[in-house]
Amino acid sequence: MKKSLSVANKVGNEQSGLSVRDRVLETAATLFYREGVRAVGVDLVVERSGVAKTSLYRHFATKDDLVVAFLEREDAEYWEDWDRVAAKEPEDAEAELKAHLRWIAEHIAAPKYRGCPFLNVATEFPEPSHPARAVSMRNKTELLRRLAVMAKKMGVRKPDDLASQLVLLIDGAYMNGPLLGKKGPANSLVAAGQALMAAAPRR
Repeated sequence: MKKSLSVANKVGNEQSGLSVRDRVLETAATLFYREGVRAVGVDLVVERSGVAKTSLYRHFATKDDLVVAFLEREDAEYWEDWDRVAAKEPEDAEAELKAHLRWIAEHIAAPKYRGCPFLNVATEFPEPSHPARAVSMRNKTELLRRLAVMAKKMGVRKPDDLASQLVLLIDGAYMNGPLLGKKGPANSLVAAGQALMAAAPRR
């Protein structure tokens, strides 16, 4: 997820130090996140990256492969951010969960935010068999699992229920943020999440 912001900030930046594969992926990620996957063709990626089309296809046999690579990098960096936040509260699951809600809210409020890349791509590719959709599903399944683990550590009686509620809340904020901005309903993410945590029955 962090990459969604950094990718958006790198539009037009110098890429001469990158390998051909990384240059293609960096350019495609910028365009996919800003403009949408279906709106961006391979020819545009070639033009903006400054590589030959044959070089692109040497590393990514199809556009779908390029989309999957983009999402896999987003997924890896999302969990790197998550783990960095989690490391600050290793002994307190409730404090950790509140910290996650805060960094997600800050991410949504950033000027270059254009939505959750996993939700964006899943919306563009509704076919269950699409490989990019599979990466999006994996990310959301892992989010649900991690939230349930924290809820269990907090002593919540039904941790899976709280985790499901929090996923709906977080994904709702991810989708609403680009539409109504940082002062819209997404601004209530932290308060709403804490209210769910407080209301969850404990063992």
